[in-house]
Amino acid sequence: MSLNGQAYIAGIYEHPTRRADGISLAQLHADVAIGALEDAGLTTRDVDGYFCASEAPGLGPLNVPNYLGLKPRYVESTDTGGSAYLVLVHHAAQAVASGRCNVALITMGDTQVAEGLGFSLGGVDSRGAPEAPFSGPYRTFPAGMYAMVARRHMYEYGTTSEQLAWVKVAASHHAQHNPHALMRNVVTVEDVLNSPLVADPLHRLDCCVVTDGGGAVVITRPEIARSLKRPLVKVAGASEFVKHNEGGKVDLTWSAGRYSGPRAFEEAGCKPSDIKYASLYDSFTITVIMQLEDIGLCEKGKGGKFVADGGLISGVGKMPFNTDGGGLCSNHPGNRGGMTKILEAVRQSRGEAHPAVQVPDPNFVVAHGTGGTLSGDHCGATVILERE
Repeated sequence: MSLNGQAYIAGIYEHPTRRADGISLAQLHADVAIGALEDAGLTTRDVDGYFCASEAPGLGPLNVPNYLGLKPRYVESTDTGGSAYLVLVHHAAQAVASGRCNVALITMGDTQVAEGLGFSLGGVDSRGAPEAPFSGPYRTFPAGMYAMVARRHMYEYGTTSEQLAWVKVAASHHAQHNPHALMRNVVTVEDVLNSPLVADPLHRLDCCVVTDGGGAVVITRPEIARSLKRPLVKVAGASEFVKHNEGGKVDLTWSAGRYSGPRAFEEAGCKPSDIKYASLYDSFTITVIMQLEDIGLCEKGKGGKFVADGGLISGVGKMPFNTDGGGLCSNHPGNRGGMTKILEAVRQSRGEAHPAVQVPDPNFVVAHGTGGTLSGDHCGATVILERE
């Protein structure tokens, strides 16, 4: 089923908190749900489809609708980590396009900081995974896993630490305009390289911030979207792909976006050269470079050169990215940062990003996320939005 023109994003909302002291996880979901519905001009009575991942035990497609008073006839709770909410946008759009629901609500919330969990510094929980008996004893952790990909990229393509640093620099230039960003100070390449080494070759400033937060998206049928007097942003194309460890035969030079990207572009009827803005999952600086290459925004192996000297800075570079500051500077709630990628992509499509970073004539924008670990099992999801 082709999505193009069959489902529209009618409402969005991002919670302003970066530390949810005194706010329950259920309340976060409620806050963002009401915010997105109000943005669309709808109410909870209009919602007949509900989608979420699994941020915490006890919450999900049974309990959140109960808390909100929803009466959905279609629910889903696919969870693929950092790409989960891009996957859910894809699936919600499919549900709307196929008539399974008319108004789909997607909500996300996380309270890791308030609860003292600190996901980004902890170990990767692989309990239950088939390879757990082999990888578990090594106590891998996220920075170390992504550092392996960065080091391999350097070996294969000559990428440098300075080039990686430019990704953080670009994010910081954008974050200064976001009043809710956790890290609003502009940094330099030297600042990144002089920050403590976390996992060679990644420095502290090569890593995302750690926050609480939440967001929500409302997707509707075309006729509903056109009745709401909001900018029309359609889900033009979407795809996902899972890359496996394949029994230890791991190739660190490519990610799942290698397959999800081209399929999404084909469905949307556009090319990477048509993209005016990119929302890219930025758990680490290397994550961004890999995604740029794999979804086709630059040539494979040339990502380092592509981002250098401000290549990702709005108004300066070739491909403005994460104009809200992204996970590197603004907001990375738990391991569900893909939600924020959709939110800023919609803002750019609507022309509602901060004036200092708004991209002119953003007819096509792309959001892409990676969930899991870039060096092993992960799911890539690509969503292309078109302004009508």
